[in-house]
Amino acid sequence: MTRVWSWVALAVGVVYFALPLIGTVEFSLRKRRGEYSLDAYREVLGDPRFQETFAYSVVMALVTIAFGILLVVPTAYWVRLKLPRLRPVVEFITLLPLVIPAIVIVFGYIRLFNTSSILPLTGSARGTDLLLMFGYATLALPYMYRAVDTGLRTIDVATLTEAAQSLGAGWVTILGRLILPNVLVAVLSGAFLTFAIVIGEFTMAALLNRPAFGPYMQLLGANKAYEPAALAVIAFAITWACMGLIQLATRLQRHTRAQRR
Repeated sequence: MTRVWSWVALAVGVVYFALPLIGTVEFSLRKRRGEYSLDAYREVLGDPRFQETFAYSVVMALVTIAFGILLVVPTAYWVRLKLPRLRPVVEFITLLPLVIPAIVIVFGYIRLFNTSSILPLTGSARGTDLLLMFGYATLALPYMYRAVDTGLRTIDVATLTEAAQSLGAGWVTILGRLILPNVLVAVLSGAFLTFAIVIGEFTMAALLNRPAFGPYMQLLGANKAYEPAALAVIAFAITWACMGLIQLATRLQRHTRAQRR
């Protein structure tokens, strides 16, 4: 009987999430009266603003991922190896972006780094891009840190470090050639989550006046009917593609470890 109710709950959940998606897909195909067509998708994909904003957000996502890895992996590794008593403090700090709204963070950035400050990052496009990247990294910090910390729990950090040091390896070598490969799947999980956050983020990009994908989606939604539905389906597909890549990377790593054994 318990199994029956489990299947019922699963079916209800699938229907609850699938019906809105099916409705959105169906609506996005109705741009041409009386028949289904891909006109809305062609118009969106052919829009120069879509190409510009999507390319900009992809570049920003890649830069944010690189910065997040350089920041989080050494920090999580050092806390687990040398400062285990500070783990609750670090975990609390990394949770703050979930509590503090993005609009508060970006207004703080504008206040601290405007053109009249010592470090006027908002005075140039490159400086504003750098500021936006820091904002994205802050929003992604809870997910990236927990992904990496979970990966570090699966390996014996102390033993691996001692073995590497006994062979003469330095800290950079230990992090780059020993720790990072062993937590690669965890890092990729955090990276794909970061990518999804950057692609869909609106508040920071809009207030910093940068040509990102999130403000473009909002602008299109305010002025079009069928194209926003097509854009929502495309964004949903990107998110699911990231989740699929996480699963693929996890399976590949498990398969590689099984072959080594």
